[in-house]
Amino acid sequence: MEQFHNALGMLDLMHEPAFCVQRGCIIKVNPAGAAFMIETGTDVQTLLQTGAEEYAEFDGGCLYLTLSVAGHSIGACVTRMQEFDVFTMEQGNSDAHLQALALAARELRGPLNNVMTVADRLFPSAELDEKQQQQAACINRGLFQLMRIVSNMSDANQFTGDTGARQEEQNICNLLGEVFRRAAALTDHTGVSLNYTGFPESVYTLVDAPKLERMVFNILSNAIKFTPAGGAITAKLTRRGTKMYLSVCDSGSGIPENLRGQIFSRYAREASITDGGSGLGLGMVLIRSTAALHGGTVLVDHPNGCGTRVTVSFAIRQGDASLRSPRLRVDYAGERDHGLIELSEVLPLSLYDPDLIN
Repeated sequence: MEQFHNALGMLDLMHEPAFCVQRGCIIKVNPAGAAFMIETGTDVQTLLQTGAEEYAEFDGGCLYLTLSVAGHSIGACVTRMQEFDVFTMEQGNSDAHLQALALAARELRGPLNNVMTVADRLFPSAELDEKQQQQAACINRGLFQLMRIVSNMSDANQFTGDTGARQEEQNICNLLGEVFRRAAALTDHTGVSLNYTGFPESVYTLVDAPKLERMVFNILSNAIKFTPAGGAITAKLTRRGTKMYLSVCDSGSGIPENLRGQIFSRYAREASITDGGSGLGLGMVLIRSTAALHGGTVLVDHPNGCGTRVTVSFAIRQGDASLRSPRLRVDYAGERDHGLIELSEVLPLSLYDPDLIN
């Protein structure tokens, strides 16, 4: 009982708005959370905009879902602590931080595109020996890594503020199957096998295809990063009622215990399930924002026999596709291979040979 009260007392020390739930009822709200007019005694199900089914089945790990509070949609991370669940809400100043990153990225994108264009023209025209070819591949991979970082910085704010206007009705089974097919061709070069099992039927739903693709590549990049050579990644697409579930499980060592509560943080500073070793956490922003955009959630847990498992849900939603005209999209990668960019931190140098990417 003393540990129970000590854990509840820790809630008041948190800077983020948060509240505790026990048996479906809110039992404590910290001062930052009280500013959102959340009251004790409230049935938490009445606040869930997405994730009602997923939270009802929640049995550990970290679950990202969306709350509807005072007429606003707010993302929240759920973790289980002893006898209750802690809901940690996104802070209101996060959007300003993301906008600042986006502005910086716009300044970087122009010079980076210029350098990449010069590199495309420079290397194929030269007679390179083996050492020079390896150096050119190293430069190319570094440029692709920079493109990934800059693109994530530029687009994270767009992902969180998207209203779904670019969604079009597509067969999500075919779409994800093609993304995993292209990903498997690349991951074969890492020493980590990728096995994907798709859903056997066609399911048409409103989706933003480019965002789904980047979400999958970000999940796979994290999985490969923490899976040793000879390991395996298994992915499976399933359906339950009006939801599709994409589960990706790796055979790595899993996320360290002391970092598991930070995996949904936008500004994590240590290596975890975030972008790169230094980790701004923007890859996870794209993952969870894409799930929210499609009416879903993200669950990160560690079941027996699996290092880390990421499960993303999508709501099956139909629209009037006949009224939607094709949309002109600007390719964030400048028509370069998206897989080579999104997986650039884990793919070998050989795939960035000038003769292969040009």
